[in-house]
Amino acid sequence: MAPSSLALWGVLAACAAGGGAATFYGDADGSGTMGGACGYGNLYNAGYGINNAALSTALFNDGASCGQCYTITCDGSRPGGQYCKPGNSVTVSATNLCPPNYALPNGGWCGPGRPHFDMAQPAWESIGIVQAGIIPVMYQQVKCSRSGGVRFSIAGSNYFLLVNIQNLAGSGSVAAAWVKGDKTGWIQMSRNWGANWQALAGLVGQGLSFAVTSTGGQHIEFLNMAPGWWQFGQTYTTYQQFVY
Repeated sequence: MAPSSLALWGVLAACAAGGGAATFYGDADGSGTMGGACGYGNLYNAGYGINNAALSTALFNDGASCGQCYTITCDGSRPGGQYCKPGNSVTVSATNLCPPNYALPNGGWCGPGRPHFDMAQPAWESIGIVQAGIIPVMYQQVKCSRSGGVRFSIAGSNYFLLVNIQNLAGSGSVAAAWVKGDKTGWIQMSRNWGANWQALAGLVGQGLSFAVTSTGGQHIEFLNMAPGWWQFGQTYTTYQQFVY
């Protein structure tokens, strides 16, 4: 990693650290956390598994944080800390949004300005005693480790391409994306929602290449990823992966 990239990663990670709180949702086996506001669908297929969390708006950043990794430790020094499992921490991937609940004062635990993690129950139980329901935590954004390469899941229509970009290692999240057909140059995409990136272009029948810049600043071109006979609903897995 180049020194400038290492410095950028250090700044990004330092900005995503602090104290907050954590609850859990879904079922005891975590099955209720599948899907979510990042658009990953089945989190096992997308590479994220059961160690996942929904982030409050203060952390979710309108979907720009999708895929990022956070190491979370229960903070025994704060009120509620008696429910911590001392010495334990867990690393989770951001896969969903925990929205404010304005039926509660200040929008509840996921209200504006509050750093909060609503975690899959199995991940939460590795750091807290389930009877508590909520625990104080310290969190730090960390590099993601993934199995396999980056994945591109394609949806849309004849003149609208919607691509969910999944399974990034390194910084874990996408800063910018491009697509190129056999008959086009590079077309810059824009974030539609979550980890879904869109291009208003008719690319049906053309082989597709993608390019992605991670939030860590690394740029990778994924050439000839989908053949000309690709179809909507298909996912293409690469052998390339991000370091930062």
